Amino acid sequence: MVRANGAVSLRELARVVQTSEVTVRRDVRALEAEGLLDRRHGGAVLPGGFTRESGFPQKSHLATAEKTAIADLAAGLVEEGEAIVVGAGTTTQELARRLARVPGLTVVTNSLLVAQALAHANRVEVVMTGGTLRGSNYALVGSGAEQSLQGLRVSKAFLSGSGLTAERGLSTSNMLSASVDRALVQAAAEVVVLADHTKLGTDTMFQTVATDLITRLVTDDPPAHDERAATELQALADQGVQIAVAGANGAPGGEQGSTPRRRAVPGPRRQATGGLRGMLGDQQQPGPAERERERSRVADLRRR
Repeated sequence: MVRANGAVSLRELARVVQTSEVTVRRDVRALEAEGLLDRRHGGAVLPGGFTRESGFPQKSHLATAEKTAIADLAAGLVEEGEAIVVGAGTTTQELARRLARVPGLTVVTNSLLVAQALAHANRVEVVMTGGTLRGSNYALVGSGAEQSLQGLRVSKAFLSGSGLTAERGLSTSNMLSASVDRALVQAAAEVVVLADHTKLGTDTMFQTVATDLITRLVTDDPPAHDERAATELQALADQGVQIAVAGANGAPGGEQGSTPRRRAVPGPRRQATGGLRGMLGDQQQPGPAERERERSRVADLRRR
């Protein structure tokens, strides 16, 4: 499966071979010792995965339940009549499918998959960037895409990527994709990152969004054994990123059918002046009591 897909989650491996994640994790550790694959948080990739990027067919089969839950929760952040930008990716494609129900929405995107998901949404206006088609992820990249975003101003940017760390922020394996994503960020007042738990703590070649520019992270609940993902969530929260956690079974986090959990954990942001950083730095911060409650929730996640 790893050879065919480039990467695979432990959950998916356990489901396919019909065994526990504990057993799969032990087997993956043994295969890594033989140099046959590299372990990543919650999954495995082919050796040399730091620079490898899977194509759309492979990514579309990874962490599908988690992406669905993340998209459901992220769609609740979009209001009627807003103008937003949506980047390329399989998670943002899932989000786009849910945005078709938001009236008066304007979506600017460089993703053919996002545009296709909204093509028949009569009440949504879709604006495509220019650029050169990158076939592996059906995205428009290059100077044409970047120039078409100049002078644009929207309320939110929804982006995904290949990895997310508190130290470097969001990153991707492709230079052209990273450059367009940075242009999308510059057009938005708020930046919302969509990343499932397998990407937490993973660092790839090209930074797209620095941590201090990320307003919110929408992710899924890491497995109880994934200490590194929980640690990364805490580190992101400490740097002021608001964290919303969705359930991994396709339903929002928390009890079945309950209101989605949003771990909004703004901490002290770095000093920012002017432009997008200034706007983010001026956002209202919660009081000490609320911040302490939210820190406790993230700490509970680490202990599980």
